[in-house]
Amino acid sequence: MSTPLTSNVPVVPSFFRSAVRVYELSLGRMLWSRRTLFMALVVGGPVAVALVLRLLAALDLLSLTGGVDFVDSANQRVTIDGPGIFGLMVWGFYLRFSVPLLGVFYGTSLIADEIEDKTITYLFTRPLSRCAVLAGKYFAYLVSTGLVLLPSVMLVFFLVVSLLGGSIGAAFPSLVTDLALLAVGLAVYGALFMLIGTWFRRPLLTGLVFILGWEPIVAVVPGYLKRFTVSYYLEGLAPHAMPQDRAVTGILGVMQVSEVVPSVAASLIGLGLILVGGLSLSAWVVERREYVIEQ
Repeated sequence: MSTPLTSNVPVVPSFFRSAVRVYELSLGRMLWSRRTLFMALVVGGPVAVALVLRLLAALDLLSLTGGVDFVDSANQRVTIDGPGIFGLMVWGFYLRFSVPLLGVFYGTSLIADEIEDKTITYLFTRPLSRCAVLAGKYFAYLVSTGLVLLPSVMLVFFLVVSLLGGSIGAAFPSLVTDLALLAVGLAVYGALFMLIGTWFRRPLLTGLVFILGWEPIVAVVPGYLKRFTVSYYLEGLAPHAMPQDRAVTGILGVMQVSEVVPSVAASLIGLGLILVGGLSLSAWVVERREYVIEQ
């Protein structure tokens, strides 16, 4: 009786199982890293501002009723309440600053860290699909950045909204919209900077130039260049996440937010194209690139 031959060919796990395994291995490395400590300090800035506002209110230096008077770009005095302040902080502190920074520091490192640590060849020689590796790392990025950002947003919400006569219950639907918008920003910036991390030799520097140089400059330049930024399309959704009153409009004018913004449909299409394009091109580059570690 013959004995069946056993194959020495390793069994390749499914795409989903491979992605989950890479996700589990990557999540801990991302959360327990120096960049997480740095980003925790960055997102702690809005919390510090909110605490200062609460301290001013406790010392009776800030009225808890009636709102804060503000002079807009037309030199007209307007009033903003707690939910309005929170909406402005979401736009100014988070969407325009913290979310792009999270995308840069985490997104560009998804593949670059493996190259720097000289572990990329060991990772890609395992019986795993390269696309599955990329997918697992991307989902680990989404969870990591969400865990860094969410506590800060929630603390600011509860500290600020109740100021100046605002109602937490009435403002809660706006909070849900804000969180969804922040999640979209993290997903799109992450896909874009993951592509930069797979393509460029110095991805972190390239990403910082994009968010600190390119996006702020073209935002105030007339023409079509702003359509090549993520912030332009997020701006088209942001007014729906913030209270619509004269105070918010006036302050946004001072912050140089464009009065001409894309429609919701155009914003979703633009963000969707960047998201899908970033993920697809990242997978295309990783599948075709040969990674040779220099000794």
